[in-house]
Amino acid sequence: QVQLVESGGGLVQAGGSLRLSCAASGRTFSSTAVGWFRQAPGKEREFVAVIFWSGGNTYYADSVKDRFTISRDNAKNTVLLQMNSLKPEDTAVYYCAARWSLVTMTPTAYDYWGQGTQVTVSS
Repeated sequence: QVQLVESGGGLVQAGGSLRLSCAASGRTFSSTAVGWFRQAPGKEREFVAVIFWSGGNTYYADSVKDRFTISRDNAKNTVLLQMNSLKPEDTAVYYCAARWSLVTMTPTAYDYWGQGTQVTVSS
């Protein structure tokens, strides 16, 4: 059984940085799309970034491009999301998701989800 566990959320001032981590157990990332999504109160869950594990290709939402970086740690079977220059509008619960298939930005296409980690950016 696959489990994804996020960590690294917290409270930060605008302009600050946080690094989120998504660790998988039960199955090794291989030909896997691992994505980060976020959901703010009263809003739908939205795509943030995704990495295709085997090739390392990455894709970003326009709202986070040039500020966020998604990467992988092969040895730890973990995906990281480095978030810089944070803005109050980045405040949300951030979720890690995985699918052992091609990259997609559609949340409903992902099979496995973590429990989420809260990111709060104060102005």
